Amino acid sequence: MISKRIIPCFDVRDGMVVKGQKFENIKEVSEPVVLAKKYNELGADELVFYDITASYEERKLFTEVVEKIANEVFIPLTVGGGINTVEDFSRVLKAGADKVSINSSAVKNPHLITEAAKKFGSQCVVLSIDVKRVDGKFMVFVKGGRENTGLDAIEWAKKGEELGAGELVINSMDMDGVKEGFDRELLEEISKVVTIPIIASGGAGNMTHFKEVFNIKGVDAGLAASIFHFGEVEIPELKRYLKNEGIPTRI
Repeated sequence: MISKRIIPCFDVRDGMVVKGQKFENIKEVSEPVVLAKKYNELGADELVFYDITASYEERKLFTEVVEKIANEVFIPLTVGGGINTVEDFSRVLKAGADKVSINSSAVKNPHLITEAAKKFGSQCVVLSIDVKRVDGKFMVFVKGGRENTGLDAIEWAKKGEELGAGELVINSMDMDGVKEGFDRELLEEISKVVTIPIIASGGAGNMTHFKEVFNIKGVDAGLAASIFHFGEVEIPELKRYLKNEGIPTRI
């Protein structure tokens, strides 16, 4: 059985790691390189780095921060924010990223998924989807959760795999920062229509939440921010707990 991955997430704004709740009330946490080194030492399986205002501000991602992190850690690094072209993929991968995450740009130009997958391989292409319930339906939001695209999230996840994405990050805006558990209903619905790995994001508050989400078929990784950043859950302890519960993890 494939080991489940534990992934800390860095939302970076103006060179600092920040965290909010339901994509609002954002506060500074720490300097990204310091946190990256810490998580590398604690046994995180990967790191995800989002330049959270790049798309909204219509600028390119800060690759100098990526380079600094890549020089300090020895685990896979996924980077997203302001990625609009295949050339942006190349620039970020050259800076030290192992995978590139796209969100708003993929909605605007779905063929970017296919073009990047053909050039760099599907394993490098991560489709990140920000999802919020609107009138009982799961809808796709872009530009840091500011804009409802009108796209059905389940259909978009399925389309993303068809276009060549190698992995999905499913960000529940409803559960973001709430710490009441991952959005299992959303994840279960998406797991029914895709075969590529799903990274669950939004809502982790304790170790039991990871156990619950890893029992959903197709959920390959759990991504979280505040519980790791503020020391509420320590990664080594979480991995031992999961192993004792019969869930394979890399220790």
